[in-house]
Amino acid sequence: MKKVCRCLAALLCVMLIFANVGQPAAEALTFMPTVTDSEGNVKDVKLFSDCVYMINFDTGEAVVDVNSEKEVPPASLTKLMTAVVLLDEVGGDEATLKGRMMSSGTEAFDELYDTGAATADIQPYESVSAYDLLGALLVPSACEAANIIAENVGGSIPRFVDMMNEKANEMGLKHTHFSNAHGLFTQQNFSTARDIAAICKYAIDKYPVFKDIVESPSFMMEPTEYHPEGTYLTTTDYMINEFTDYYYPSCRGIKTGTTDAAGRCFASYATVDGTTYLVVTLGAPMEKLPEDIKKGEEDPESLYADDVVYYNFLDHINLYNWAFNMLVRKDFIDDLSEVKDVYVGYGKKRDYANLKPAGRYTRMWPANIKVEEVEKVITVKDHIVAPVEVGDVLGKMELVYKGETLAEIDLISTTKVERSPAKERMALVKAYFRSNVFKVTAGIVIGGIGLYCVAVFLIAQRKYLRRLNPDADGLDNSGDE
Repeated sequence: MKKVCRCLAALLCVMLIFANVGQPAAEALTFMPTVTDSEGNVKDVKLFSDCVYMINFDTGEAVVDVNSEKEVPPASLTKLMTAVVLLDEVGGDEATLKGRMMSSGTEAFDELYDTGAATADIQPYESVSAYDLLGALLVPSACEAANIIAENVGGSIPRFVDMMNEKANEMGLKHTHFSNAHGLFTQQNFSTARDIAAICKYAIDKYPVFKDIVESPSFMMEPTEYHPEGTYLTTTDYMINEFTDYYYPSCRGIKTGTTDAAGRCFASYATVDGTTYLVVTLGAPMEKLPEDIKKGEEDPESLYADDVVYYNFLDHINLYNWAFNMLVRKDFIDDLSEVKDVYVGYGKKRDYANLKPAGRYTRMWPANIKVEEVEKVITVKDHIVAPVEVGDVLGKMELVYKGETLAEIDLISTTKVERSPAKERMALVKAYFRSNVFKVTAGIVIGGIGLYCVAVFLIAQRKYLRRLNPDADGLDNSGDE
């Protein structure tokens, strides 16, 4: 019986110690960018795009999220996945891409006629390298380049589109589906700002050639029989063109996209002092807003005086200005700091363990919000019992800001607590006497003793009566005759 009790107690201890307390959670907290006006008032930055997603490229932390999972047409940002499939299938080495020649008949061009599609003036049956097609695809956003790539890599445009969707599924993009390689048509061609950001990060991280091309304000295609002097292409990304009102020196690309149905879309990234942010915006207005028409009339030298205002670029400029000026890296959790002591049952030399965070936690944080405003909610496991080893997870710390969970960090023991067999036996004994089993057993025993006492009393009384009237049994027998 003693061995059984010990085994059960040990099993319970192991279950309690190694139960899953919870792993660090992905950050849920994002911010609305703010600006301080001339009078010192802090107000939200006006964002024109319907969907906005901004992350710290180095850590993956989301810092701004507005409708990031809303499924909308991405226009020519579709071509980002076209580029990814090309690079995955042909290879990301520049020499390999330059050595692979591609061309297509009219099947790559027919659907584009009279649509106003962007073009690099590639002609039917013109032989162009995969490298030049990638440049034409990403720099001026050439739609025929997308279809030529699709025909050559997939064997047909529909099969290539299937490959695009297979890649989206492989990347876990649950809100993305493609129906063409260029994004010109919108039926069943949709994505989200969050998914587009994932495609951008994948391409930049994996393929230096992609990064080099999207950072280029211009691109020169090699000479062909149709273009003996080559073809000079300029980017649609005004933020990397120093001759535009939207030039932003820290910007490194990536890609624009515009249709009437999708609005003005844009994906870009920028780096300042070693910190990089990636921004995707979808659905910025196509037409100049009434208030900006007035601004243009009041200031003919401003960008608002132009016929077109590119609100997608303005959103990115404002987001970068806010992030690089207002976001700083702050420490929230120090893995060397002790948090609290917790009681440990059955401890041999001590009955407590000291807890500390399992690791450090830092993130980019607005400079105008104090770290102290983030609440640290500590939860400790119930009924902690020895043995406890250094590093055992015994609780968690949740960081909460204005009701939103920022992160969850495991709390681990810094103390080794050995188990005391004597305390274990004593605890088992105490537990037995507090248990329902003991109560039932005691009731049965007490009831049995009570019945025994009653029986003894009745027997003793019968004997006593016989001594008082020894002839009582004889009288009873004679009465029966």
